Amino acid sequence: MQTTTPHTPQPVTFRHFTRGGWAVFASLGRTVRIGVLTVGMLGSVCIEKVDAKRITTFGTTAANADEGGDDGPDGGGTSLSEVTVAGSLAPLTQLQSARIVGVIGRQEIEASAAQTVNDLLKLASGVDVRQRGGFGIQTDISIDGGTFDQITILLNGVNISNPHTGHLAADFPVGLTDIERIEVLEGAASRVYGASAFGGAINIVTRQAAPLPHPAGEAQASRPCAFAVEAGAHGGSYGTFGGDARVSLATGAMSSAAVSQTSAAGLSLSGGYQRSDGATTNSDFSRGHAFLRGEWQTDGAALHLQAGWSRKSYGANTFYSAAYPDQWERNNRIIVNLGAETTGRVRVRPEVYWTRSTDNFELIRGTATGENFHRTDVGGTRLSLDGAWAAGHTAAGVELRGEGIYSTNLGHPLLSAAAQPAIGGEELRYTRHDRRTNIALNAEHTVALERLTASVGLLANWNSLGGGLRLYPGADVAWRPVARLRLFASYNKGFRLPTFTDLYYKAPTHAGNSGLRAEESHCVQLGAAWRDEVVQATARVFYNRGTHMIDWVMYTPDDIYHSANFDLDNIGAQAELKANLAAAFGTPGAYLQTASLAYTYMHQHRRDDTPIYKSNYAMEYLRHKLVATLAHRIYSRLTAAWTLRWQDRQGSYIRYDGTQPTGELVPYAPYATLDVRLRWTARHYELWAEATNLTNTTYYDLGNVPQPGIVVLAGARVRF
Repeated sequence: MQTTTPHTPQPVTFRHFTRGGWAVFASLGRTVRIGVLTVGMLGSVCIEKVDAKRITTFGTTAANADEGGDDGPDGGGTSLSEVTVAGSLAPLTQLQSARIVGVIGRQEIEASAAQTVNDLLKLASGVDVRQRGGFGIQTDISIDGGTFDQITILLNGVNISNPHTGHLAADFPVGLTDIERIEVLEGAASRVYGASAFGGAINIVTRQAAPLPHPAGEAQASRPCAFAVEAGAHGGSYGTFGGDARVSLATGAMSSAAVSQTSAAGLSLSGGYQRSDGATTNSDFSRGHAFLRGEWQTDGAALHLQAGWSRKSYGANTFYSAAYPDQWERNNRIIVNLGAETTGRVRVRPEVYWTRSTDNFELIRGTATGENFHRTDVGGTRLSLDGAWAAGHTAAGVELRGEGIYSTNLGHPLLSAAAQPAIGGEELRYTRHDRRTNIALNAEHTVALERLTASVGLLANWNSLGGGLRLYPGADVAWRPVARLRLFASYNKGFRLPTFTDLYYKAPTHAGNSGLRAEESHCVQLGAAWRDEVVQATARVFYNRGTHMIDWVMYTPDDIYHSANFDLDNIGAQAELKANLAAAFGTPGAYLQTASLAYTYMHQHRRDDTPIYKSNYAMEYLRHKLVATLAHRIYSRLTAAWTLRWQDRQGSYIRYDGTQPTGELVPYAPYATLDVRLRWTARHYELWAEATNLTNTTYYDLGNVPQPGIVVLAGARVRF
């Protein structure tokens, strides 16, 4: 993360305001002059003058880096911190939000020794990333001691969580070059995002096609198309190689003060491929993705579209049991979303989405033994409204979401052959099926005063699984006693429906439970945040009281895993400090650029007395996690970014001798890893090399699967 001394770039004038993450100006990385603000927006935003000023952030956008010219690799501009972030129904920026929202920005993404979104999330101290191999292929992601099924995954604000199993939630149709930022909301968020937001939400915001500026003083002009291309290739350890490319096109006509008509459009298309022999036994893989994003905007409305595809096949070493080390998996995913947003005092945002995921699992690779096929379809529509009035800002929404699965293992039997869909072009057919419907109505009211932001909301949820109408309230408060300091307090109730795997999965080592109840939690958080030109600091404590928590457990040493409910509380504290060293030294060319230190402590308490011999996920949490980073200049355009991560996991795993369990429980040992990334950055190209686990440490995220030692990769990118 690097920051340059602020300068005064050419302003861009917009004639209307829209807050959405799809808004053309949301991530310009330039000074923005708003020509007209709606009455509704003026009624809802009350920021102190010091916060309303352009604030230097901890990094530059990729677009600005390209425009840097002689300014060197840091680029010449600063990015906007006033962009809408996850956490509320009403449109609130990170500086206004009544909750602490962690953001991994574009600069951090480019500097990190990460190849996947999963690797990036390791930088967030409250996020637990557990892998069965390297390169982010088999990854489980959780927040604040929860499980991988207890978070909602969003792509540009659209829920793409998988009801089949959270094991597949990290199959993203985007690469790192597509991402503008990642927002991490820690704590229950069901009142905003519904089911699965039990422990928090992760929102991936992708880059837009570069918008076209309207030169100051120009009466009216139809700007020519702006076309950009970038591509990269890399290779390294274990026969790893890959490449990606991204093209974007933007056009628009920006009017003068005398003519109110304004229109703009942007389109970007990207794709990538990677393969490797794998860094551990049976961890070879190949994967590809493609992503399309488009937006069109006029004075009265905005329209956005996104579509993504991902595919990966891989050796799934001990995916479900160390007794079968030769497991294999293939996943495919298609995501489509279309939405719109009107402007004015009351804004209306209709949206439709559809996702299809297919999965082919082999218990013994290359054979039909224990082979399963699954096809999951998720479709829905949502209508949201928000507007301001004398008492504040009110938002409401209604969503209809359908989730269905065809499978050879999960669901109820399909007794009629005519009702059994074919599996691709094969003679095999899906023999089981299940589906459920969810209706969610949520409402929220926000008051934003000079020193106080307060939000209160409620989710009313009905699901065809039963249980009737359930209510999930929440309230968030942020108070600023002084300009740079914010104090937070929040209470939110969350819930999570069991996945189809939780309900139905049957295997020699696992037994699902169709009688599972929905998980529920009461989440209380207290926190504080300080922000100035040099320092960003946050601290929080949290208490999550969990009821009917779902996990796969063994009751005796000779047992198999059962999906079961129990009561479990997570209690923790977190602190993070980011320092803009270049700003502190007063020069963008300083040797030291940025540094950060983050630490999370957790403790669990069970409130039921059912003896459990072994928990597979919920009680194997990170007691301690510390992440430290340092970015510095080496020479001219050559920079280095270092990441030190130390973790101490509670819980234990059953040690295997070959494919046979010994009955011995082995506690997880604490470990530390060190990563480094070197970059030579110029206007139209970049050269990089990185090493992960530089100390070649042997460690385990999940039992009996040692993680890779040192992995070295190098590559190049070009931009035009």
